[in-house]
Amino acid sequence: MNIIVTVFLIVGLFFFTGGSIGILRFPDFYSRLHPAGKCDTMGLLFTLGAMALNSLHGFSLPEVLTALKILLIVVFIFITSPTATHAIVDAGVRAGLSPWLKKPHIDEDLI
Repeated sequence: MNIIVTVFLIVGLFFFTGGSIGILRFPDFYSRLHPAGKCDTMGLLFTLGAMALNSLHGFSLPEVLTALKILLIVVFIFITSPTATHAIVDAGVRAGLSPWLKKPHIDEDLI
């Protein structure tokens, strides 16, 4: 069980790290929301999944209830995170934020 919990924590850390790097590296508001959503959803899924598994040492009622509460948090995050990301993008569109466009490269030696 400890190996599964460790693997889940490492995978959750991978998603959190990748999402954090994506937030820092992507060029505009809209593209930064994609890694933020993945970091939120997938990172929390694996991290809280590891916590739920770690709380089940003996399958007593308090341990099972704790694991179920953690899984309810995961379900809540899966429902609210994409909805919140969509609402933030909609607010950006209504505020007039334009997406980043790649400008063509001009070779100065040819000019």
